[in-house]
Amino acid sequence: MVVLQLRFLLVPFLTSIMGAAQYMMQDAALMNYIDRRFLSLEKRLEKCNQDILDYVEEFRDFSKMVLSRLAGLNNYKAEVKSEVENLLTRIERAQRDIDYLGSVTDSNTCIEVHEDLVKQQLFEEAEVKKKLKLMLNASCDHMLAGIKSLKIVKKTGDKPGSWMKDPGKKHTKIYLLNGSVNNVILEFANIMTFMESNHTLKARRVTLPFPWEGTGHIIYQGFLFYHRYGSLNEIIKFNIQKRSITDQMLLPGAGRIPAYQLSPSTKIDLAIDEHGLWAIHAEPETGGNIVITKINHVTMAVEHTWDTSCNSKGAEAAFMACNTLYVVYNFPSGGTSRIQCVYDVLDAVNTYEIPVLHFPKHQGSHSTMHYNPKEKQLFAWGDGSQIIYKLHTKQKV
Repeated sequence: MVVLQLRFLLVPFLTSIMGAAQYMMQDAALMNYIDRRFLSLEKRLEKCNQDILDYVEEFRDFSKMVLSRLAGLNNYKAEVKSEVENLLTRIERAQRDIDYLGSVTDSNTCIEVHEDLVKQQLFEEAEVKKKLKLMLNASCDHMLAGIKSLKIVKKTGDKPGSWMKDPGKKHTKIYLLNGSVNNVILEFANIMTFMESNHTLKARRVTLPFPWEGTGHIIYQGFLFYHRYGSLNEIIKFNIQKRSITDQMLLPGAGRIPAYQLSPSTKIDLAIDEHGLWAIHAEPETGGNIVITKINHVTMAVEHTWDTSCNSKGAEAAFMACNTLYVVYNFPSGGTSRIQCVYDVLDAVNTYEIPVLHFPKHQGSHSTMHYNPKEKQLFAWGDGSQIIYKLHTKQKV
């Protein structure tokens, strides 16, 4: 009886123990499974992190490559833009030459040139010269015979610069344009005000919308004509009184090399003489020889262009006087400036018979020279000094 009772008691006990053991085995299997899953997830996360690091490094390398390519493209873009601008100016100049040649020659080279055609060509060339003489009227018949004296008016500003009067106006105002890149004009009531020690306090400041380049600007009839900084050959016409741009133009062929070897910042030198506005520049196609262009100061249109025999090598400045170009030469280290190349656009001067003309006293260099046709004298800027040269003239032969 006791045995039976013990049997009945052991059976449920053993059953419960076996059930608990079974549950423990299941829990152990579950834990093992969870552990393996976590290990798998950890490996995947580790691989994911490594992949992300690889992707980040790859992206950085790619970014560096793209930035370097973009920098190269920007440089290439600037080079291409410059080449395109040069090409456009050469095309414009070639088109102008083609138009001119087309007006005086027969375009069909296969046709025999007849005597009448030659006569017509000579007649048209004579007409062109006649028009030029009418445009540059014969009332201007003097030429430079010497430089009489100099007066150092003041010493102010940088080594390069420009100063002048307006020969197209009756007033006596003085204009100072300091430096080879700037956008502020100083206007003085007269030369006495300019010579005062505190002259800048009494000056009227005129700010330009765009800075100038070089020292080849000129003021005529209330307008400043200047080469715009950063452009190849853009000339701006600026109304000083109204402080606004009136007009602009592109000068074909200009801006690629300095007008004068010893004044490298000046690519276009603008000048005034008895017949108005001129532009002076040099071109690589002519071996660095100087080219002069007559510009209508009202319409800003090119009227005519001449290729001269004067070379820009060793030149520091030039000026126009009575239809004639006078080129000033010097030594790279500075010295006595001298005029040793002259070009008359109407061939009224035998340039080979003109002696070399030396500038008196001043030893150094000039960054600019402007001829004032009303006063028959030069306004020069020499090593930061503002100088006036008085000229001696004689009748053209």
